Amino acid sequence: MEKIPYLGHTLTRWQVGPSTFLALPEKGARLMNWHLTLGDGSVRDVIYWPELPALDGIARVRGGNPILFPFCGRTFDHGDIHFWRDDNAVRRPMPMHGLARQGDFQVTRLDERGFTAQFQPGEEARAAYPYDYEFTVSYRFEPLSLFVELKLRNLDARPIPWSAGHHFYFTVPWREGRTRADYFIRIPSRATLRQDLERGQLHIGPRLAPEESLANKDLLDVFHTNLKSNAIVFGERGGEDKITLRLGPDRVPSKAAVVVTWTQDDGAPFYCVEPWMGPANAPEHTTGLSHVAPSETQTFLVEVSLK
Repeated sequence: MEKIPYLGHTLTRWQVGPSTFLALPEKGARLMNWHLTLGDGSVRDVIYWPELPALDGIARVRGGNPILFPFCGRTFDHGDIHFWRDDNAVRRPMPMHGLARQGDFQVTRLDERGFTAQFQPGEEARAAYPYDYEFTVSYRFEPLSLFVELKLRNLDARPIPWSAGHHFYFTVPWREGRTRADYFIRIPSRATLRQDLERGQLHIGPRLAPEESLANKDLLDVFHTNLKSNAIVFGERGGEDKITLRLGPDRVPSKAAVVVTWTQDDGAPFYCVEPWMGPANAPEHTTGLSHVAPSETQTFLVEVSLK
């Protein structure tokens, strides 16, 4: 583990076996890059991070793993975007993907295998999400995998709603001369959903095969739900390289849990495979919305593995 300067900030770098992890825990608890040194000395990017002239507005950078808390995606209140209504029927603002990815964090653990960082809500966050709580992000790095746990502890006298998630930007393609058409994804879902971006409502999504090409545009902006297994696998067709993403420790995750597939455009050097506790706009339709009781704690655990 070492500290390195980067665009006026100080990053932490972990070397764990052949894997190198770079993070800025104090800003959004952001894991920025994961790359692998191969046997021939070449490097394969797993988690994508772009070349940047400056690190202003890290929340908007398309790379790494932005943390989505307390809610994922776009929230609506009766058709009005970027609002939600709490359990007392009070309308409150809520930015897209919530508050954590643009928030400040305090590092509470930093060691040779990862870190834990606690969200420090500012004025905007307290107005949007007016609860007494501790929200922490914990990473554990292994030679060919990582584990990341989101934890919400209720310090309030009332239940706290949440439906959090991750926005992993995976480098695709990861081999020179390949395109997305050379990559497959297997998501064991029984159903798909899409969100109406005008009103926020959920609708039935496209019919997809158990295995699809990452070049299939029908995958974009889809919530894959009612998962038969917690393991999502994607990688090169006919090759050994693959990535397995697991939602939680149970073989079958919560019925409301979703995996989101998205990319920016045909030329983007990344493809996002995103594990969420539930689909976007959870406070309004309540699918995937959990409540943490007073003095209780809930967690959302994800593993990403190259094994």
